[in-house]
Amino acid sequence: MLRAFFIGLSKAGWAQRLFTRWGVSRRTAARFVAGETSAEALQAVRQLNSAGIQATLDVLGENTTSLAAAAQSASEVRSLLDEIQAAGARANVSIKLSQLGMNLDPAVCREHLFSILEGARAAGNFVRIDMEDSAVTALTLNLYYAALEAGFDHVGIVLQAYLYRTETDQEEVLRRGGKVRLCKGAYREPALVAFQSVDKVCENYDRLAEKLLGAGGPLLSSDGRFPPVPAIATHDPRRIEAAKRVIERLGLPKEAVEFQMLYGMRRDLQEKLAAEGFPVRVYVPFGTHWFPYFMRRLGERPENVWFFISNFFRR
Repeated sequence: MLRAFFIGLSKAGWAQRLFTRWGVSRRTAARFVAGETSAEALQAVRQLNSAGIQATLDVLGENTTSLAAAAQSASEVRSLLDEIQAAGARANVSIKLSQLGMNLDPAVCREHLFSILEGARAAGNFVRIDMEDSAVTALTLNLYYAALEAGFDHVGIVLQAYLYRTETDQEEVLRRGGKVRLCKGAYREPALVAFQSVDKVCENYDRLAEKLLGAGGPLLSSDGRFPPVPAIATHDPRRIEAAKRVIERLGLPKEAVEFQMLYGMRRDLQEKLAAEGFPVRVYVPFGTHWFPYFMRRLGERPENVWFFISNFFRR
């Protein structure tokens, strides 16, 4: 119920106009969003790198409403790749295809995606395509497959364990030599397409993670830019322990998996895993379009809501 409420707010224009006028909203969002500029985000990355943690940077924005805005978003991502290279940061980038015009013109989106991948190849970096809601899962995967077929091997995809279709999708991505970041899923989805029970989602997550770990993949490069297959994305200690048991049973080195988490969440767990010798990567979002992302974070965990409320009454 809580999650559905905040996901609904994330899509409401009136809520965005109201919340973004409040200074307390911006201050509270700063826990989960590393500023509004790339300079602020790169400073957050430097702090993570100093703790032995890698990053993936995301210029916030989704569901662009014009092709001009999509072109601007693509330009910002290409510039970010250059900034990462110039800064020597151990970071790659994450993108949402709806930000590049996928819902307006898939052919234009494909052009923007390929231009970003060309830029990443020139910069020696990696791009992760985020998965959005189930209405665009098939289209997102088709664009990802087009990138693989075009010879871009430095690009990965996110798959969501709460969708029924994900087991089949994961098998197909791996068959094509793709790179998977497995997460539970952060959108409100109907029972027709997704598990509604937390227990069922966790059960499916563990099953998919085991298959992903069993599939193997390349090890992490020394500069931290190229994540291995697989990327296990969760803040749930039980899911992490389940993955570690699979790693031990299969006799895999710690470097054969990467645990991924979100900026502002479970830094203690991030540092613990890094200290144990596991590669850890933190998703670092930034930009002026922070409202939808912030609402989804509030909806994921009750403690995030209490964090927001406590800051609100501390104004």
